[in-house]
Amino acid sequence: MVARATLEDAIAIARAARPVALSHFRTRLGVEFKADESPVTVADRAVEAEVRTIIAERFPGHGIFGEEHGIEGAERDDLWIVDPIDGTRSFITGHPLFGFLLAKLHRGKPQLAVVSIPPTGEVFAAEKGQGAFLNGAPIRTSGRTDAEGASVYINEGEKIWRANRGVFARIMEFGKTRRLSYDCYPYGLLAMGHADVVIDFDLQPYDYHPVALLVEEAGGVMTDWEGRPLGMGQNVPVVAAASAELHARALSVIRG
Repeated sequence: MVARATLEDAIAIARAARPVALSHFRTRLGVEFKADESPVTVADRAVEAEVRTIIAERFPGHGIFGEEHGIEGAERDDLWIVDPIDGTRSFITGHPLFGFLLAKLHRGKPQLAVVSIPPTGEVFAAEKGQGAFLNGAPIRTSGRTDAEGASVYINEGEKIWRANRGVFARIMEFGKTRRLSYDCYPYGLLAMGHADVVIDFDLQPYDYHPVALLVEEAGGVMTDWEGRPLGMGQNVPVVAAASAELHARALSVIRG
């Protein structure tokens, strides 16, 4: 019989990963670059190794898909996806808003998610149909529907600019205020109601599934740039918003 994971289990895994990441933070690290030019350090590998060990011990019938060590048990109904350090460029430059991302999927559908920010101690968590939480307290998006007053975070702006300057120009005029940003923290701000839209680019399943469930359980909407649900695609551009109405407005701007 396959063990059933709970949100408390997912949070416990994130809390176990935190000291491993912090033990390497703001130390002198050797940095390697993968084939896609993304950086990786001993910290990324150490965090993922710790998480894989915990999952294998507690949930031996589950599969694991991690950024650094690939996928094991892809055919299994229950699959954990792990981004050990979301924002390695932030991590290696001492910026404290890198994250740890974890989601548990059942037959391809996210059921549990944790977005942990190790330096701040913030742990965002969500369970399908049960809501979203920050350190145990319920959180909700702003619910904003109008674009005119919206606060917009634009992740990976230089990638968007290189790929499609028309899209970049349009989203730089969208909303009331805009912030160029990176990594998972803007999704936490969206789930808390402090931001209204996050536009992102070139994401993998371990980047988007944890934050998507968080946003959705907080009352928001998140899809790819075509408005399609998120599956297991590679290099996916996404847009998340505080309401269905604002999400539709953001999609229309992206599409031009």
